[in-house]
Amino acid sequence: MTKEVRVRFAPSPTGPLHIGGVRTALFNYLFAKKHNGTFVLRIEDTDQNRYVEGAEQYIVDALNWCNIPFDEGPGKNEKFGPYRQSERKHLYKAYAEELIASGNAYYAFDTAESLDFHRKDHEEKGKTFIYNWHNRLKLSNSLSLSEDEVKTKLDAGEPYVIRFKSPQDETLHLTDIVRGNMTIDTNILDDKILFKSDGMPTYHLANIVDDHLMEITHVIRGEEWLPSLALHVLLYKAFGWEAPEFAHLPLILKPTGKGKLSKRDGDKLGFPVFPLQWLDPASQEISRGYKEDGYFPEAMINFLAFLGWNPGTEQEIFSLEELTDAFDLTRVNKAGARFDPDKIKWFNHHYMQDQHNDDLAATFKESRPELANIDVNYISLVIGLIKERATFVGDFWQLGSYFFVAPESYDEKAYKKAIKEDTKALMEELLTEINNVDDFTAETLQNTIKGWITFKEIGFGKVMMPLRIALVGALQGPDVFEIMFLIGKNESVSRIEKLIATL
Repeated sequence: MTKEVRVRFAPSPTGPLHIGGVRTALFNYLFAKKHNGTFVLRIEDTDQNRYVEGAEQYIVDALNWCNIPFDEGPGKNEKFGPYRQSERKHLYKAYAEELIASGNAYYAFDTAESLDFHRKDHEEKGKTFIYNWHNRLKLSNSLSLSEDEVKTKLDAGEPYVIRFKSPQDETLHLTDIVRGNMTIDTNILDDKILFKSDGMPTYHLANIVDDHLMEITHVIRGEEWLPSLALHVLLYKAFGWEAPEFAHLPLILKPTGKGKLSKRDGDKLGFPVFPLQWLDPASQEISRGYKEDGYFPEAMINFLAFLGWNPGTEQEIFSLEELTDAFDLTRVNKAGARFDPDKIKWFNHHYMQDQHNDDLAATFKESRPELANIDVNYISLVIGLIKERATFVGDFWQLGSYFFVAPESYDEKAYKKAIKEDTKALMEELLTEINNVDDFTAETLQNTIKGWITFKEIGFGKVMMPLRIALVGALQGPDVFEIMFLIGKNESVSRIEKLIATL
């Protein structure tokens, strides 16, 4: 590529950033970094009626938490600023009028009542009303009215919109990096509004003008924008500008594989659809976030990369750097990608093993009031023994509470399995062996207890199962001797004595 690659992520601040938006941002980021380009954030806030306080900051925070920060955008390297469309609205009218002057757009004075009448009239005849070449000369616009009539209406301040004049009887050839080559009959296109009567541009005009002025080379966006591709290409052509390359990403589907993933699906099935927790300023409703639910950003990014893309190999675990090296838009699928809540847990479990025990210990300690007075170094040692079985930091208590608090009861099924007629006598003998151990390390304990079992010619299970029950309260957990070493001699003895008292 000869030109510097410049891509943009252009969300609307109408609420929290959906997981699909994060995936779009990620693919833009990976493409930019792969080609040593620039990842731009632009806030498309022309629809002020839908603007939600705090949504823009949420978008920025989400990108930062995911470790895919923008290079250029609001408040950062403002080479082509401003980056909020609401602060650029003075630009758009001149471009709309430029299209009128070149014959590619026109003023339309039709009232809402008039357009409603035409729609209903068409419906009664079993037709669909489309404002385009086939009826625009019968409607109230600068194509059907004389110059004097148009001037009179404009001078009188009559409300108007500016519509794009879609070409008639042309075949438009479109190319998409993901979808390939497509052709569109321009006769089926409607004359979209580019500039509204309230003095604000529509998405279509603002989007094209901003992408051109910000020198965007590749537009990577969701499949829902595919129907707008023809208009956008025609707008570039009308302005005489070179169009960027386009790539439309597949939808993220519900876990069932049918329909687009929504917040309701997450609520129903018990998983978040937003990267960070969101407090709705209007309803005060709290929506769950992946961060607060205990997911690592690396896990979410690795998972999202595989929603609609594959590297062409068997490899599934990728660091952000590896994803950047491997990423190729031509390997993005056309078909929708099914969201699998279990798969992202699988990724999280993997990344849990890569986390430093000290970091996990600090997070775990903060989350549990019971650990307030426990040395974080001790917690770190415990985590080293149990994290292999954990998916979230929140799992640590269930997996290892017995390292901090003696079990108050014993798992009934495990107790029945472990306790035999001679258990009490064996446990009393075992206590004697343990009390005689001075070097209370896991290795010494293992050698002592296993040596004693072998010498006595007892089945290992007859001793080890009730010992585990005494220490843990159930037949689970890591190596028994590691547990004894960590909780210490006095606590180990106390727990065995407590079990004996129940026999």
